[in-house]
Amino acid sequence: MLSVGDLGPAGIGEVLRLSDRFVEVSARPIPKVPALRGKTVASMFFEDSTRTRLSFETAARRLSADVLTFSAGSSSLNKGESLRDTVETLEAMGVDALVVRHKSSGVPWQVARWARRAAVVNGGDGWHEHPTQALLDCYTIRAERRDRGLGTDLAGLRIGIVGDIRHSRVARSDVLAFGALGAHVTLVAPPTLLPPSLDGWDVEVSHDLDGLLPKLDVVYLLRLQQERMTEALLPSLREYTATYGLTRQRAGRLAPGALVMHPGPVNRGVEIASEVADRSVITHQVANGVAVRMAVLFLLLGSGSTAAPTTREEVDRAEA
Repeated sequence: MLSVGDLGPAGIGEVLRLSDRFVEVSARPIPKVPALRGKTVASMFFEDSTRTRLSFETAARRLSADVLTFSAGSSSLNKGESLRDTVETLEAMGVDALVVRHKSSGVPWQVARWARRAAVVNGGDGWHEHPTQALLDCYTIRAERRDRGLGTDLAGLRIGIVGDIRHSRVARSDVLAFGALGAHVTLVAPPTLLPPSLDGWDVEVSHDLDGLLPKLDVVYLLRLQQERMTEALLPSLREYTATYGLTRQRAGRLAPGALVMHPGPVNRGVEIASEVADRSVITHQVANGVAVRMAVLFLLLGSGSTAAPTTREEVDRAEA
């Protein structure tokens, strides 16, 4: 599971349908099924993470898998061991899946080439991709619209992705996923925060957030990733917020029922006002992320086939 682009509309739909079943599991008094009993999932995170790492580890435990947490800062990498040797060591311990996050783009693909048996999941690589975030975003949009009686189809929806597109792996995966499901995506950012090239991106581009807001079904805010900025790309945070921040006044321009989303962590008062964040679906995204990652792990490690369980009873019976 390296790129959401590898799934296509049918594959994305399968993950979303299976996620419905695991949302039901997560709502139980004891949110656990034996689907991956006997399997071991290792999280290999070379960047700081709260949501993604804990979400994957929670998902694995709810499927009854064993979990190994690899900490790069206290590992033999500090003694000169190569990443390849680390991967081979974890495989020798019987690990069945590796969830990899790295600051360098392409590392999960290299890990997948080294891994002979274990499944590899991209937990975010550099500025490149974050496929499970895109899947949980698709699921959240679908679930919120279904709960509001608006259907579950993303086709034709108008989605604005606002902010630091240049450094965002989430934006790249979301563009692929939303586009595959038929949504119309507009990137909204100052020119300095757009990628050098948008060749191959099925998107429109705008620098006018105020004019676009009333037309959107979903406004998706991105964090300013100042830790990745190696040059002065903005005059100031104050000026960015004045032009591209979702302030309380700007939120009032949104159409009734429009969703406000953010992958987290949130810089309150910068890309989104605190009171607007409190009315958003950000926490729903986090909750749905566990179910979506349960679905991904099950499809990779569960029955050994691509046939997903479609009822609560089938989820209960699903064994490794």
